[in-house]
Amino acid sequence: MNETKTGPSLLDQIAYYARVSNPTSSYNTLKNDKLIQYLINHRHWSPFEMVDCCLDITTTRSISRQLIRHRSFSFQEFSQRYSATETGSSSWVDTRLQDTTNRQSSIPTNDTELRAWWLNSQKQINDLVFDIYDTGLKKGIAKELMRSVLPEGMTRTRLYMKGSIRSWIHYIDLRTDPTTQAEHRELARMCAMEIAKVMPYITEFVQPEKTNQQP
Repeated sequence: MNETKTGPSLLDQIAYYARVSNPTSSYNTLKNDKLIQYLINHRHWSPFEMVDCCLDITTTRSISRQLIRHRSFSFQEFSQRYSATETGSSSWVDTRLQDTTNRQSSIPTNDTELRAWWLNSQKQINDLVFDIYDTGLKKGIAKELMRSVLPEGMTRTRLYMKGSIRSWIHYIDLRTDPTTQAEHRELARMCAMEIAKVMPYITEFVQPEKTNQQP
């Protein structure tokens, strides 16, 4: 993930908008930290809607499909219709078992044989798919057609994700929850770390990491 694309003094901007009913104190920044913590503690979210933050994100296509379901954000994504996907840019996903008590969840495993099989299977699919993809492009088949053979879960994509700080608070609170897919939880945590550079309070909404492990 690249550097946060946002202006300076984000906290001062939020505090400024929060003081709309008290204009004589609008530029008094000495107590901004205390004010913002008060807003969070009492769930006064509207000032957080006034300031946006945009992140430059690299993830897989399958996770980006989950991202765009957050409709309070605006997105601009790399187009596989106009630009070719680079061979060898795939991502491998870790081995996890289905949680038998919660269909929204999966469980890590220490089964080395199973993990080796799963990693090797992904690499086999990747080699086959990109051989077909590159060959099709060389034969002149349109990119908008050849992209259909690329596996969503392993193909990387890049996108800009822009939303208000209130939207980011909700996103991070929701997507770091243990019921969220592990790869998306990791991405949400990375987003929180990046935003924390200009909005340290965002880390208050990061949920504790899941710890259950399959022997």
